[in-house]
Amino acid sequence: MRTFLLLFFLFLAGSSFCQTDTDIQLAQYYYTNGEFEKASSYYEKIYANDPSKVVFTRYFECLLEIKDVKTAEKIIKKQVNQNPGDLELRVTFAQFYEDISEAVKARKIYEDILEEVNSNPGLTIQIYQAFIARGKFDFAKTCLDKGRKLAPSYPFNFQYADYYSLIGNKSEMMREYIEYLELQPSMKESIQLAINSRVDLTKSDGSDFVALKELLITKTQKTNAPLIYAEMLIWLFVQNQNFNGAFIQAQALDKRVQGDGSRVMELGLVCIENKSYEIARKCFEYVISLGSSQALYFEAQKSLLNTRFIEITTNRAYSSTEIQATIQDYTDALTRLGKSRFTFQIILELAHIKAFYAEQVLESIELLNRLLETPGLTDMQRAQVKMKLADVHVLGGDIWEASLLYMQVDTDFKFEQIGNEAKYKNARVFYFDGEFDFAQGQLNVLKESTSKMIANDALQLSVMITDNYGLDSNYQVMLWFATAERLIEQHRYDSAFVLFDSIQVNFPMHSLADEILFRKGKAMEQQGKWTEAMDYYTDLLKFYSDDILGDDALFRLADLTENQLQDKEKALEYYKRLMIDFKGSLFSTEARSRIRFLRGDANIEVDSDEQ
Repeated sequence: MRTFLLLFFLFLAGSSFCQTDTDIQLAQYYYTNGEFEKASSYYEKIYANDPSKVVFTRYFECLLEIKDVKTAEKIIKKQVNQNPGDLELRVTFAQFYEDISEAVKARKIYEDILEEVNSNPGLTIQIYQAFIARGKFDFAKTCLDKGRKLAPSYPFNFQYADYYSLIGNKSEMMREYIEYLELQPSMKESIQLAINSRVDLTKSDGSDFVALKELLITKTQKTNAPLIYAEMLIWLFVQNQNFNGAFIQAQALDKRVQGDGSRVMELGLVCIENKSYEIARKCFEYVISLGSSQALYFEAQKSLLNTRFIEITTNRAYSSTEIQATIQDYTDALTRLGKSRFTFQIILELAHIKAFYAEQVLESIELLNRLLETPGLTDMQRAQVKMKLADVHVLGGDIWEASLLYMQVDTDFKFEQIGNEAKYKNARVFYFDGEFDFAQGQLNVLKESTSKMIANDALQLSVMITDNYGLDSNYQVMLWFATAERLIEQHRYDSAFVLFDSIQVNFPMHSLADEILFRKGKAMEQQGKWTEAMDYYTDLLKFYSDDILGDDALFRLADLTENQLQDKEKALEYYKRLMIDFKGSLFSTEARSRIRFLRGDANIEVDSDEQ
């Protein structure tokens, strides 16, 4: 008998559960389709057994839609009585009375809620958030004012800043954030992120930038002003790309605190990232001026030289006078610091400049050979020297000496990236000499490299050889082309172009036509002739956009437009075009990243019409 009763009750419970589940599905169906009358009848039954907030909210919304105000008032009163601690629900109750023109009742609920504000900051914030959630900004402000008065030791700056942001008062928002920093300097980065997400600081004449600048200057000029305000002023100038202003402030702050130059040093590194090389040099020169006893003296020396190195090798905007001045700076630094493993990078950079920009190949080789004999170098450093030495030998025309050095690095670091790079460069040496089959064998191994960049480079060269070599009649063309590439490596651009032109004249329909345009474009880039390079890439897209180098040419156009011509809008067009026309391109990920950066929104996605 007991077993029968137990089974009977379980059956009833199961039946009830199934019925409730069906009611929920029907209620949701009618609600989604806007049939609120039908939905409310189901929600009424569900609510009787399950007065949860989710069910109440749906039921209440349905009643409002069908204008059953009486029932709506009844259930929200019940819900509030059962959940007196639900502040947002009480604000919703007041809003309900406002909507049905019962202003007195609404006001009474709002005032009752405000009466609960006390010296407990946590409760004040909860009440504030409940008002904000329903858009009751006036009551939210009253709540904060009362909370600040009753709990004066608690900083409500974040809540005030949030409030002022919501009502569009950016000046007051920034003031609240900045004043909070005096209490909690450790929150600097969080405050910077919050400000940056809510205002535009990129325009020097913009109201947001001017307001924050004036506020910070006023703060810094006060007697015994906290250092955090000066640090924020430096940060502000950096956001505005006013690196000279940032340098002046950083230098002044460092002198004020008799610092070690670390703030100025950090700014110098930021300037390099933003290609403000002149100000970067000023930063490093200031740190050097503090004297050799300072901890950052050596790093500042290296960074100053590295800035010149980056300028020359990246921008390629230099004269022979500037090259000689740069070499002299490196030489003077090595005289002061000495040639040792600690100045390894300086010597390596000097050798590179001598060989590739000053036409001093023999001096570069001599310098690198001496560097190899320096005591205390690690195996990796020796490998780096050998790689640079091999590169210089290629430049000087001794490709087989270069090959021996590449093979040594490949053997010693077979499973490291530098070993794969050496194998790839050695394959290119054989390619330059017309040993296409051997080069192809080496490239096939590298296609599986863990380094994506090396694997891609190996794949591109391998595909180029496969597509253009194989028939006896093609060997001469490929040899001319490979020789021209070697001449470019040796900076003998005119001779390389003669060979390229010979191919185009003698074999006008050859499949290397797009490769020749691309190599000419890269050669112009190496010489800093940006406009000429873009002309070649444009021609490639005009005549061979469907060939394998179409996306490469478009990406180079976009990159040069962005970084050399500084035309952000045009660059954005090129990157979008790459996403549309070359969906499977290896550059797609980078192009998407550049689009986000240029739009100024790291979270933005490419629009559907661009895909």
